[in-house]
Amino acid sequence: MFEKALSGTKTYFSWIIFLLIFIGIGFACYLYQYNEGLGITGMSRDVSWGFYIAQFTFLVGVAASAVMLVLPYYLHDVKVFGKITILGEFLAIASVVMCILFVTVDVGYPNRLLNIILYPTPNSILFWDFLVLNIYLLLNLLIGWNVLAAERKAVAPPQWVKPLIYLSIPWAISIHTVTAFLYAGMPSRHFWLTAIMAVRFLGSAFAAGPAFLILLALLVKRLSTFDAGQEAINKLRNIVTYAILASIFFVLLELFTAFYSNIPGHKHAFQYLFFGLEGHNKYVAWTWISVVAGCLSALILLLPLARKSNAWLVAACIGVFGSLWIEKGLTLVVTGFMPSPLEHITEYAPTLPEIFIALGVWATGFLVLTLLYKIAISVKLDPNSASIH
Repeated sequence: MFEKALSGTKTYFSWIIFLLIFIGIGFACYLYQYNEGLGITGMSRDVSWGFYIAQFTFLVGVAASAVMLVLPYYLHDVKVFGKITILGEFLAIASVVMCILFVTVDVGYPNRLLNIILYPTPNSILFWDFLVLNIYLLLNLLIGWNVLAAERKAVAPPQWVKPLIYLSIPWAISIHTVTAFLYAGMPSRHFWLTAIMAVRFLGSAFAAGPAFLILLALLVKRLSTFDAGQEAINKLRNIVTYAILASIFFVLLELFTAFYSNIPGHKHAFQYLFFGLEGHNKYVAWTWISVVAGCLSALILLLPLARKSNAWLVAACIGVFGSLWIEKGLTLVVTGFMPSPLEHITEYAPTLPEIFIALGVWATGFLVLTLLYKIAISVKLDPNSASIH
């Protein structure tokens, strides 16, 4: 089936070249970082996690969101998801590839990752995160590829795939839960020290991932004759609506706990985010953009607007995805270090090489996603292959 990714229109190859340019620029910046060290980034002794780990955190959620298609389709026989479940699984593959690349660039030298394998430490959350992510990648590769190959031949998938599908459901939840434990297990960081960090992660993941999938499905419909079906889009819209409302509610719980308890350690991080602290306010504008975009998108999804018009639905999905990217892909990680345990504030901002490396990783993910979607859509539109879903 790989050959299907090697043919396409001028627009398709122009998009591939566009992504390759960003990958090239990102790789050149990474070589610069490889030679000079992590000193070229905005990270420091006080802020040891930055833009790379923030992107990793956000993308683990996007990867985990595939379960919102797999679970209803395979466990509850929601047949309308039959046409797009493969799109969700391939989105998970591209997201996990980006997650692994972001961890690789964050540790500085790639060979340092081997320490996790050569010297495993089960008491380290990072060890478990590395383990669950790689197994999740393998699960989605095996499931997605074999289901698509079976669909191409108009036969049922091999029997051994079914247990893997069932295993992938709790596994998807586990990858984001373990990522949340990376944060919630740090007693010195009050902003992250919360028992609902895992459910906050899952709530935002189940909003951002399906919102992005709606955008992808509508884009594919515009660029090809493949139509995921309005009923499937509507069901995904309902998932996004409930998930973004749950995500907003969880943040309100955090705000109540911080300000009603009046514990300075818990309040300072939120004060820094929303109003600035001691003259430091680098992320105040970002925070308010995230809040306004998230609330407005939730309102649009609740009103009949998004049900009557896909244009409003697209606007709401962009708002949800953008809002949650700011929350998890920017402010959540940085704010955990504000202030430090010694009550010092060292602000962080990603440097230009850091941003280009991140863009290179995103471009790599989009390249993987484009190739996989090209193969999947070509198989589904092939008149010689009959869908068995």
